[in-house]
Amino acid sequence: MSKPKRPETKLVPVPSPNIIPERDVNQSPILECQHLGIDFGGLTAVNEFNMAIGRTEIAGLIGPNGAGKTTVFNLLTKVYQPTRGTVLLDGIDTHNMNTVQVNKAGIARTFQNIRLFDKLTVEDNVKIGLHNHIRYPMWSGVLRLPNYWKKEKLAHESALELLHIFDMEHLANAKAGSLPYGAQRKLEIVRALATNPSLLLLDEPAAGMNPSETAELMDNIVKIRDTFHIAILLIEHDMNLVMGICEGICVLNFGQIIAKGTPSEIQNNPEVIKAYLGDQKEV
Repeated sequence: MSKPKRPETKLVPVPSPNIIPERDVNQSPILECQHLGIDFGGLTAVNEFNMAIGRTEIAGLIGPNGAGKTTVFNLLTKVYQPTRGTVLLDGIDTHNMNTVQVNKAGIARTFQNIRLFDKLTVEDNVKIGLHNHIRYPMWSGVLRLPNYWKKEKLAHESALELLHIFDMEHLANAKAGSLPYGAQRKLEIVRALATNPSLLLLDEPAAGMNPSETAELMDNIVKIRDTFHIAILLIEHDMNLVMGICEGICVLNFGQIIAKGTPSEIQNNPEVIKAYLGDQKEV
């Protein structure tokens, strides 16, 4: 039995060449990209990328392979420094920030290729993400002072609470590398959430998942947004997932934005159809 389609969100203009969900219009966007671009030698990988994300929006960034989607994620997280343009996170220019500073400021991400600490336990992987807001002095840990045990107890409870989102708390003591592929994908999302982000970037979260796992993932992404009141931007090739949960969608092709809009607007956009299918000529 097919799941009922979620109602489409109305998108409204904000004071820039961007759109966000109507419910977020009374607050400044959590993210604004203005004329963002990067060149690698003589190659322009991304150019004139303008996008805003509302504070509780689930947004999609889609496009053919090689369109520049992951490059945009790398620009947002400062893996790459942009050649031009501005990234505003909660109104603050991230120009002088590095990857660690951007994460502390509120952007967390997952990757196309899973990056876990395979030999550590599931719980320890999540605890690593908690360092932004649960910490103690070095000597407190070395000498096992009361503050150390207090913070360790808090980290344990917080890690299990986050794992509960994906019903993974029973796997807390398992080695991360021993988990099935789909569970490793989920663990990477949980670890990103542990950094307490205001914007979560998901790079192909459904890659390698079967239809049942993907349907569960869709529900959990909405649950994450509603529970933590954060924004989510995802790159995904599974169009059922994108059209099922994304409110605003931005389409890239050859590093340029060719369309923005709601799922129905994107599905019926001739430029998007052409980018994915090519020119359809009669024979």
